[in-house]
Amino acid sequence: MPVLARIIEAAGIPTVIVTMMPALADKFHATRTLGVEFPFGHAFGMPHDPEMQRAVALAALALYERHPAQPNTPLRVDLAIPWPVEQKVAYKTWQPPEAAPIVRYNQQLAAQAANENA
Repeated sequence: MPVLARIIEAAGIPTVIVTMMPALADKFHATRTLGVEFPFGHAFGMPHDPEMQRAVALAALALYERHPAQPNTPLRVDLAIPWPVEQKVAYKTWQPPEAAPIVRYNQQLAAQAANENA
């Protein structure tokens, strides 16, 4: 994502990256990064929580307004909105009831390798 943002910025279109991995965005010199401590797939907050999603969107817009494009001067802001559900509880709701085929395949490979090394 940060590399794509840099390409878009080079075309003259400003970007703000909202990410759960702000250190990675820093590594790739993203111009504007909004770090969030949310589960993957939920960069703008809880499903069906428009207030939380709006707060993230407004923070991203504020970051854009605060930091006009300047070469070699990236800005990162980490948003202090806590995820309202305990991680262990939330993790169960993020996962589908059945593993995806690629996950099952990788589990089978790992089990097979473990049996061969035993």
